[in-house]
Amino acid sequence: MPHFLDRRSFLKSASAGLGAGFVIPAVASAAPAIRVQPGAAADRVRVALMGVNSRGGQLARAFLNTPGAAITVICDVDSRAAARAIAAVSALGGGTPRAIPDIRKVLESPDVDALVVAAPDHWHAPAAIMAMQAGKHVYVEKPCSHNAAEGELLVETQKRTGKVVQMGNQRRSWPNVQKAIGLVHGGRIGRVYNARTWYANSRPTIGAGKPAPVPEWLDFDMWQGPAPRRPFVDNLVHYEWHWRWHWGTGESANNGTHMFDLARWGLQVEHPTRVTSAGGRYHFSDDWEFPDTQVVTLEYPDRKMVSWESMSANGYKPQGNGVGVTFHGEQGSLMIDGDGYTVYDLKGTVVEDVKTDPGAVTSQVGPSVRLDSLHTANFLDGIRGKATLFTPIAGGHVSTMMAHLGNIAWKTGHALTCDPATGRIVGDADAMKLWAREYEPGWAPRTS
Repeated sequence: MPHFLDRRSFLKSASAGLGAGFVIPAVASAAPAIRVQPGAAADRVRVALMGVNSRGGQLARAFLNTPGAAITVICDVDSRAAARAIAAVSALGGGTPRAIPDIRKVLESPDVDALVVAAPDHWHAPAAIMAMQAGKHVYVEKPCSHNAAEGELLVETQKRTGKVVQMGNQRRSWPNVQKAIGLVHGGRIGRVYNARTWYANSRPTIGAGKPAPVPEWLDFDMWQGPAPRRPFVDNLVHYEWHWRWHWGTGESANNGTHMFDLARWGLQVEHPTRVTSAGGRYHFSDDWEFPDTQVVTLEYPDRKMVSWESMSANGYKPQGNGVGVTFHGEQGSLMIDGDGYTVYDLKGTVVEDVKTDPGAVTSQVGPSVRLDSLHTANFLDGIRGKATLFTPIAGGHVSTMMAHLGNIAWKTGHALTCDPATGRIVGDADAMKLWAREYEPGWAPRTS
């Protein structure tokens, strides 16, 4: 029988050494206690978590708070992280999951119905494809792919297998965001033609990595998985891989995917016709290979466009918010910030202001368990046949492609012309060289 812990009891009994992914939000006292949610045995979905540092740990808490979810396996190549996750799940009343560091063995397990992929970006699509081929459903973190070709394979595999696959752009499940998009679609600000998105943070330098012995707690070969082998350096694990092309996708896919998705949702567009990007690593000189300052523009049919501005090394907040999207229409504007939104008239006067619930979202740690659980619940209900997914992978791929195209435009240094029916780049051999990647022998994703 599950037991329930309030915040004070949890902090006393389980927080020490549980790892970054299991840190309790600063505002957790204002939100419902994190606890295992019971569900009917027939509705139980057995979940394996792949990657439990940082975001994966947050997802573990979300699934524990989702009715009918049972975490049966923890898959992490960091033995310390796996141990912390198992201890945390157990402390929160979720039983004692098994530790299986090799994802291939996880997918052979009969007590796994669904795989949650929160490993580094280069693992997202390959692991999801492997899982579907093994008969598992998939919740894959954003971005759903490391490159465009992987995303296409991901969608193709889902169509062939019929498995339920949801991308982790959880804002699609947030009530106030749904209301805001409903207002945009309902004509509250007139015909909408532009969506401006942004993200700001004061990330420090990652320095210059030095060759170092692989830590005894890390299976670095399995960490690299589908990526061609590179030597270990001391500024890679566990977060700074985000800023290397070999493993990561940069800020535009790391945080931009969320905002790109909202922009596309609000404008009701699919693929762009033209993409441009400008920027660079302006703030520091280090191993960071993507822009820390970037502007991406995507033009669409019917006189619509999306822009993305990232400032990874400068925390100045446009419109007073570190992350957001503003829709501009013929009769006004609407800004979404967190789980709140503001409506403006054409003169910029506020006509409606719906505040974010301070107990639901915090800028320090991101979405709370309560809001994340809405998205995980939608995923599980999709598996049970009780709900339509808010982010089926076909749509998640289109939103992720916005980041990939922006990165390709930046890397090539010129504008891209795209087919609005497929999203593919037209007449540009140099750009298409960045459409896919090379894989470690034996690890290339396959569709059958």
